[in-house]
Amino acid sequence: MGIRFVLMVNKQGQTRLAQYYEYLNLEERRALEGEIVRKCLARNEHQCSFVEHRNYKVVYRRYASLFFLVGVDNEENELAILEFIHLLVETMDRHFGNVCELDIMFHLEKAHFMLEEMVMNGCIVETSKSSILSPIQLMEKAS
Repeated sequence: MGIRFVLMVNKQGQTRLAQYYEYLNLEERRALEGEIVRKCLARNEHQCSFVEHRNYKVVYRRYASLFFLVGVDNEENELAILEFIHLLVETMDRHFGNVCELDIMFHLEKAHFMLEEMVMNGCIVETSKSSILSPIQLMEKAS
């Protein structure tokens, strides 16, 4: 298993989406999110997008007002995870127009669904934007 968690956080440090691929109880999640978010938001744009924290390597990237943070194993390729983050943002852009924090807040189930189409049990299983979005489009057509 490569990916341990995916977080989407705004500039104020509020978590907008959290998906975990390993079991952590609520207190552990809250503490981990707080530590990682503080560490990543404190860095400036000239520092690299990789941070080591506990037994994770955190790869993050900022798009507009949202930070996308992905916690991975230490053996995972950081550049591949940056590409995954970019693919996730491009997929959300294709569906929502220009994805923003409000899109995530008001359509949280769609954002989770896109992530679930892309990642299964911590492994990236789908990278085609049209394949990721087709089930969502079918559900929208049916309703």
